[in-house]
Amino acid sequence: MLPLPAPVRALRRRVDRWAVSPRAMDVVAAVFAFGLMVLDVPGLARADNSLTGITATLVLAAGASTLVLRRKAPWVPFAVAIFLMGWLHELTMIQFALYSLGRFRGRRVSMLATALYVAAAYVYFNLPGWPERHGETLSDFLSLVVPIGVLAAGVGIAAYRHDLVRALEVQRREAAARQAVQEERISVGRDVHDLVGRELTLLAVRAEVLSVRARGEAHQQDFEELAETARRAHRMLNETIVRRIDDPAGTPGLDGLGALAEESERMGSPVRLEVAEEAKALSPLRQTAVHRVVRECLTNAAKHAPGLPVTVTITLDDPDLLAIEVRNPLPPNPPDRAPVSTGTGLVSMAERVTSMGGAVDAGREHGAYVVRASLPAGLR
Repeated sequence: MLPLPAPVRALRRRVDRWAVSPRAMDVVAAVFAFGLMVLDVPGLARADNSLTGITATLVLAAGASTLVLRRKAPWVPFAVAIFLMGWLHELTMIQFALYSLGRFRGRRVSMLATALYVAAAYVYFNLPGWPERHGETLSDFLSLVVPIGVLAAGVGIAAYRHDLVRALEVQRREAAARQAVQEERISVGRDVHDLVGRELTLLAVRAEVLSVRARGEAHQQDFEELAETARRAHRMLNETIVRRIDDPAGTPGLDGLGALAEESERMGSPVRLEVAEEAKALSPLRQTAVHRVVRECLTNAAKHAPGLPVTVTITLDDPDLLAIEVRNPLPPNPPDRAPVSTGTGLVSMAERVTSMGGAVDAGREHGAYVVRASLPAGLR
């Protein structure tokens, strides 16, 4: 079999893409509607002396062609269908129009359109000239007209909901894929941090040993600078990889403590914040740790001591040590209902602080519950 010429293959690919496009489906719907309506052309020509077989066909073709707008402007074919129903007593077009409104605009719009259709048909029924085949009595009329509209609208609404379910399923799959990618990035980030961090630590230690051995020699300064460069690179690694692993979207630092206090006050526990000005120079990683510690403490205070004031103090005893203290009075009586808790909040908070070289201490003290955390400030 001879291969098709390149222009023919390109044309075929374009036709294939168009055949599965929404516009192609709209054209197919218009053709089907016209095919069903054209069966009534002989009767329409006899019923309306102003039309012939050719002109009736052209009118129906023009009406059916408006269905190509059923996605962007479904009210256009609906209005044309109401017009054709009154002029030519044609009920086929209205079924496609009501289905399109239900499919692309949802339940409320479809119900409104169905009500308008029934009202318009009732008006036409009371005008002289309504064909007897569409019902001699009101009961006959309603038994014919109403089911047509309700059925078409109902099928459209069902298709609309099916589209919603399918879209939600696609979003769920995309979210799952993004989650898998994020988990893989976290795994890679941890590996990079562990491996590269270890090598940088060894490099810093080795450089310090060499600087000690070269004390008094010309290369001592070079070895000290190399050790400091390795330590600085290790800190930069923490500031980038570790912070992104813990919270890819970014966790508020000290600037977010005000929002935590406002949230706690809305829950009934007033908060007094005392933050040293020097603490604002902390690195983003350490500010994140402070935010996590304060957030966990305020959450526990709201659970176990609701309505009692909380004092949060953040100080720098010296440029090398950051101190956090959260204190709240113990309630005279425990809450009536046990607070919902997983019991892992303080553990995870302590793990985060200790991973940065700090320590956490929590317990009762003189009628209050006090949490103290300290960690290297890293300002020098």
